[in-house]
Amino acid sequence: MFENLAQLPDSVLTGVVFFFGLCVGSFANVVIYRWPLEKSVVTPRSSCPNCGTALSWYENIPVLSYLVLRGKCRSCHVGISIRYPLVELLTGVLLALVFVVNGRSWTTIEYIILVAALIPASVIDLDHFLLPDVITLPGLAIGLGGAALNPERSFWESLLGALLGGGFLWSIGAIYRNVRKQEGMGGGDIKLLAWLGAVLGWQAIPFVIIVASLSGSVLGLALAPAQQRGLKTVIPFGPYLAAAALLCVLGGQGWAHTYLSWFIPL
Repeated sequence: MFENLAQLPDSVLTGVVFFFGLCVGSFANVVIYRWPLEKSVVTPRSSCPNCGTALSWYENIPVLSYLVLRGKCRSCHVGISIRYPLVELLTGVLLALVFVVNGRSWTTIEYIILVAALIPASVIDLDHFLLPDVITLPGLAIGLGGAALNPERSFWESLLGALLGGGFLWSIGAIYRNVRKQEGMGGGDIKLLAWLGAVLGWQAIPFVIIVASLSGSVLGLALAPAQQRGLKTVIPFGPYLAAAALLCVLGGQGWAHTYLSWFIPL
């Protein structure tokens, strides 16, 4: 099977990755909905969140079923959130972009796994200010294991990336806690950055931190008037770390190395 896929033209294989991404996005929706409720993401099969009617296979086709049903449940006719098809479409597009940018390589497969997992983790963090250990810790293990098996990557750079990423945020959180006597950095963010370091390498960590911090600060200031909390405005940091990592995956590794070379000769 894999040999047949390898023989496909890039344009066709991009379509295959896109369709695979749509299916992954459909499963991501299940994780996003069920994990905060402490429900199994495997059983039972998907159902309408309003009336509980189990969905048939033809009601579970990513994006298409939503369009055919006009965004409503076939049984109770209550509207279904547009976020479902958007997550599916976003996952399909991003995974296809990862393949187009990085080509046929073992590292591309690792990047696809990373991006596919970052999407549900980010949405859950946006909704609940929580990053699931069930995503970040296996991601960290897969990142380190992939570096040990992938001849295109260095295990020691991966390990250093995990230690540098997790260690940096842990240090910031410890300093904030000692100075302000309150939590300022969630444990999920620490595990997430360790995971990103394991996959992207230690060289990408400064770039990811700077981009995530700047983008998070800008949005935090924009949301401050609405929350009426000023500089104490609370925002989840995970999605910004994920977005910065996505920039690296989609061709930003060169930017990360250039940024790092300004401070450390490589």
